[in-house]
Amino acid sequence: MTEYGRGPGTEPWHPEDPLYGDAGWGAQAAHAGQQHPYGGQPQHPQHSQHPQYDGWSQDQQPHYGGQQYPQYDGQGQHFDPQQTGQHPHPQQHQGGWDATGTHGHVPYAADPGDPYGQHPVAYGAEQPDLYGTEDAYPPPQPPGHRDPEPDHEPGWDPQGEDEHPMPPGDDDGTEEPAERRGKGRKPVKNKKGRTGCALMVVVLVFGGGLGGVAYFGYQFYKNRFAPAPDYAGSGNGETVTVEIPKGAVGAAIGRKLKEAGVVESVDAFVSAQLANPNGKSLQDGVYTLQKHMSAASAVELMLSPKSRNNLIIAEGTRNAAVYALIDKRLKLANGTTQKVAAKEYKSLGLPAWALNHPGLKDPLEGFLFPSSYAVGKDQKPKDVLKAMVGRANDKYTALGLDRKASEVGLESPWQLLTAASLVQAEGKTHDDFRKMAEVIYNRLKPDNTETNRLLQFDSTYNYLKGASNIHISESEINADRNPYNTYTNKGLPPGPIGNPGDEALNAALSPTHEGWMYFVATDGMNKTEFARTNAEFEKLKEKFNASSGN
Repeated sequence: MTEYGRGPGTEPWHPEDPLYGDAGWGAQAAHAGQQHPYGGQPQHPQHSQHPQYDGWSQDQQPHYGGQQYPQYDGQGQHFDPQQTGQHPHPQQHQGGWDATGTHGHVPYAADPGDPYGQHPVAYGAEQPDLYGTEDAYPPPQPPGHRDPEPDHEPGWDPQGEDEHPMPPGDDDGTEEPAERRGKGRKPVKNKKGRTGCALMVVVLVFGGGLGGVAYFGYQFYKNRFAPAPDYAGSGNGETVTVEIPKGAVGAAIGRKLKEAGVVESVDAFVSAQLANPNGKSLQDGVYTLQKHMSAASAVELMLSPKSRNNLIIAEGTRNAAVYALIDKRLKLANGTTQKVAAKEYKSLGLPAWALNHPGLKDPLEGFLFPSSYAVGKDQKPKDVLKAMVGRANDKYTALGLDRKASEVGLESPWQLLTAASLVQAEGKTHDDFRKMAEVIYNRLKPDNTETNRLLQFDSTYNYLKGASNIHISESEINADRNPYNTYTNKGLPPGPIGNPGDEALNAALSPTHEGWMYFVATDGMNKTEFARTNAEFEKLKEKFNASSGN
């Protein structure tokens, strides 16, 4: 194409085109060399005859598709480019192209000032104001004369400009017609409603937070500073029996008392126990108390023997003495509990490693653990024995006797328990216990040439005899071949000779390593001295003989 709308096609430029009637290339060529446009040749040579239009013939104008373009000067006047003079021609073509392709009466094109061809205006005449209406955009301005963008205040939301508030009186609940709403218009949002909801949320959050702080603050103050609820006095006269389980301390004891109605609150009891100098000595057992006692009165009564109804087994007590205590507590004939033990020992809960040992004097020895037991008058001997065996099992499992025997050179937890019973029987103090354990283990060693693996403990012989005699003649001891006689039998006795407590058990698990081989109670009662060689041992014997009058 040579120009917009003009080309070598079968149809020329349509006369209704907005640019129809301008000078075009033909006018420029006429001024330059008085030649026809498009190379000086008519675009459609097949048309041999053309009618004249208002006095203008075919020979007077250059052809464009069988018709002639009118020419204008700079002032919009018509002139003939082939004449030297200017002859204005007011005539205009009256017509256009018809449906047959022939020329009709073609008017002049609309004035270029009116691109829509609706108001012909001559060149140079006053142009219509296309920007004068209310809905028109403002006329374009040169870059240098444009106003700068207005500054917006802080917080300005560009999206908010599209949200127009509802004009007064328009909020009638009816939907605005589509032609009035226009395309893309956003629905109006109720900002007041949103603000109210947000404010309500803030108030609820802060109000709830302040309420929670106040509540927990009050609870903190009450727990920390306010006195705990407590009864007054020493009780209301109603007697109640409370059993405190083993291992219970402080708050656990307080909960039991509160459940029985003895004290009003656990905190009051804990405070009273801490305030009492002997409060920490409270033990498990059965207590006879009254309801509605002050916490201080309850602690005081529990520390008194009058309230205790427990059976207490001391460390190192032999089973024979324990049986007698049970008979007395249950008001049974002497020997009743011992017969039950001999008959029922396999059903009392002994571990597997404590069964089937030959030559035992008492299969339950070492398993009636020293402690305090709640023994009621309605209990049976078997029930009491079972509780004691259960307590021993718990302790031995916690200490790991079954795992630690090999660490001290022993073959089984049974041997370790037996050694601990010897430590308990021979030792006098905690320091004595660990040294005594080392003496036992050193004498049991195969390379022991000092005693040739003989323990030579009086306590084992006394257990056999059911006595506690420290003055035993050598002839008496050497004449007895019972397995419990460690003067005539190497190694450990068949089983424990008593019920060891915590200190003796821990000492058996952790002996000293100082080479101790001998020991002598030099004062005959509470003082035990140790020696490494036989010569040192002889000196200790002389000291003992001197103190005892031998």
